[in-house]
Amino acid sequence: MPQPATAPRTRRAPWGRLAAGGAAVGVAVLLSLALGARSIAPDDVLRALFASGGDAHTPAAEVVRELRLPRTVIGLMVGAALGIAGVVMQGLTRNPIAEPGILGVSQGAAVAVVLGIALADAHALTEYVWFAFAGAGAAAVGVYAVAARGRGGATPVKLALAGAAINALLASVVAGVLTTRGAALDEFRFWQVGSLTGRDAEVAARIWPFLLAGLLLVAAAARGMDALALGDDVARGLGQNVALVRITGGLGAAVLTGAGVAATGPIAFVGLAVPHLARALVGGAHRWLLPMAALLGPVVLLVSDVAGRLLFPPSEVPAGVMTALVGVPFLVVLVRRSAVSA
Repeated sequence: MPQPATAPRTRRAPWGRLAAGGAAVGVAVLLSLALGARSIAPDDVLRALFASGGDAHTPAAEVVRELRLPRTVIGLMVGAALGIAGVVMQGLTRNPIAEPGILGVSQGAAVAVVLGIALADAHALTEYVWFAFAGAGAAAVGVYAVAARGRGGATPVKLALAGAAINALLASVVAGVLTTRGAALDEFRFWQVGSLTGRDAEVAARIWPFLLAGLLLVAAAARGMDALALGDDVARGLGQNVALVRITGGLGAAVLTGAGVAATGPIAFVGLAVPHLARALVGGAHRWLLPMAALLGPVVLLVSDVAGRLLFPPSEVPAGVMTALVGVPFLVVLVRRSAVSA
């Protein structure tokens, strides 16, 4: 349910907390590069990153540079994208348990990947990226078109309801295709679980332009989202074009989520938990909230990925499974606190 309109909670410029968030990102990156089935000392990691000549072809250097560095870079990109998209979705819908999947983006990507595997003979991760991104974008546009019809336009409640309806429809399409095309099931399930495993530099090269475009759209809508927290009528009184803010911010969130889901598959709960953590640290003003979410998202995703590598070595538990294991207790606590405050 949408929460009562309240002004964003602000603090004095939280540069120290943002700096701490940046340091946490650095630690998470180092852990991601150093830990796994084969642990590598931090000084060896740094040596491998900057090695040249024969030193660049040692076993440790090849593990760091060819296997762990690309997945770490993608973890940084996708974690930031999902964290920012979660902030935007919670801001636009004024719903504390909203997350990027509320617009059907993840299910839209899933439908497109299933259809790509079953009908278009797509079998490589780099091919999934394009199908997933197209499906995510189409689903987001569809949800907004449904919610915008009728009196009042795309209100927060109508967006949430339209997202739930489209999610259910798309999930049934995925199930229908998989039950009739058994050969697609094995391929799809590895993408659907959400993972950084096997992601290389080519995947990062394909998604970064979309991430940049999404960030620019969100930045353009940030000031308007602060006004929306006071309610639509107040935002209009402050001179904001509410429909334009919703379209710009929603499109930015859809682009960010679509690119992230395309690269890694659906990663649960990052978009839900990170905005709450960021809000607790820097308050509700989006000029601070968005950068903090961009820092905390990669920390959550990379630490989850590292924990999945260490849990049952040499096998790996996908990052999407680990974030869900952490996110479910977080969601329970959030619901209990909301019930108490109500």
